Amino acid sequence: MLSTKELKIGSLVLPYRFVQSPLSGYSDYAMRKLARDFGCPFTFAGVMLAKSAANPRVLRKSEFHPHDDEHPVGAQIVGEEPEIMVKAAKDLVAIGYDLIDLNFACPAPKVLRRQRGGYLLNNPRLVREIIEAVRDVVMCPLTIKLRSGWDNSQESIENVFEICDFAKKTGIDAITIHGRTVEARYKGTADWGILAEIKRSLGNVTILGSGDLFEPHRIVELMQQSGLDGVSIARGAVGNPWIFRDLKAMFTGADIPAPPTIKEQSQIIRQHFELLCKLYLPKKAVVYFRKFLAQYCRRHPDRKKVQTDFVAARTASDLAEAIVKWYGDNDLAAQSFPAVRV
Repeated sequence: MLSTKELKIGSLVLPYRFVQSPLSGYSDYAMRKLARDFGCPFTFAGVMLAKSAANPRVLRKSEFHPHDDEHPVGAQIVGEEPEIMVKAAKDLVAIGYDLIDLNFACPAPKVLRRQRGGYLLNNPRLVREIIEAVRDVVMCPLTIKLRSGWDNSQESIENVFEICDFAKKTGIDAITIHGRTVEARYKGTADWGILAEIKRSLGNVTILGSGDLFEPHRIVELMQQSGLDGVSIARGAVGNPWIFRDLKAMFTGADIPAPPTIKEQSQIIRQHFELLCKLYLPKKAVVYFRKFLAQYCRRHPDRKKVQTDFVAARTASDLAEAIVKWYGDNDLAAQSFPAVRV
């Protein structure tokens, strides 16, 4: 158990030192709801393009809005124009988000081509301008997301330290850093050594680490070794809300629960899909759910066979049949999933 279990991000005081990362195409309300049910104290909506969030017509869509039962919740925006980032941040706070995060880390090629996200690590001046502009108008906690550099060059490392120093002077409430360069994307192993070095240089600034966070024991070990204040769980939470239950146990000194049984896995898969059916039309929900199912079935002893049937599912009935077949969920056999969108 770590000596301090609370995580302070500006005015927010979270009971545990972990959050769920903003994940483009994943962290919708359904994923956030499950994370909170399993003990995650703070979640993010999916990464939002600032130009979209600053557009009143787009912002009116329900998927942009936080739900009443999930506060506190954060919004992350990515963009390269300070005035657009400012408007997006203000508008997202106005519709109910409790924290704004500025993304200077995304390694997706389509983001980099437009000189956004991780590309901006090559332009500390513009990053400073965006941070200062948003800090001046947003009164809620404001955080930033970085990578350890654009590449491993000394100039790139110095850029990250320059941005971090400026963020500290400007009153940024926390910095999340992924321990890979932008060029590395998700290849190789995350370098938590440089995260520890940044933490030592910034002192009392809240620093969250990201990268290769899949096993609770290893997560706590990395926190202890690096001295970081918290962690942001990304890929490790996809199809695995149990990671938050297990982390909570470790932070409170309790025994880690036994791995979920086949029946428990079935119940959560069903619950996740039922939540999706309230967000999306049935056909879209089935297709969208496949990327989660690929991770859920990793726990099944016949993973490959289960995954084949999940991928082949075209309707909610197909998916229900696959769950009954592989998870022995007899309670589901006579039922059908809801097909209501709200």
